[in-house]
Amino acid sequence: MTQSSALITLAETLAAHQGVTHYAISMRALKKGDFFKKLVAGGDCRTATATRVLNWFHNNWPDDLAWPSDVPRPDARAKKRRIA
Repeated sequence: MTQSSALITLAETLAAHQGVTHYAISMRALKKGDFFKKLVAGGDCRTATATRVLNWFHNNWPDDLAWPSDVPRPDARAKKRRIA
């Protein structure tokens, strides 16, 4: 799985769980709504941005939702407080 597809999987899984679109997830994670739209369309992002988004998912993933098994999760020791 590519880094982009992993981020898309996380966004779509969380969006479906919360009943929102990936636009809403992008707004929460990056304060801009087009991030996942660009990835879905075949775009790419900087490694630093991908790491930031992955860490946002890790820190904000709901306890009642299983993390997708095909997406490696960051080290649990790196988990910090949830960011709204």
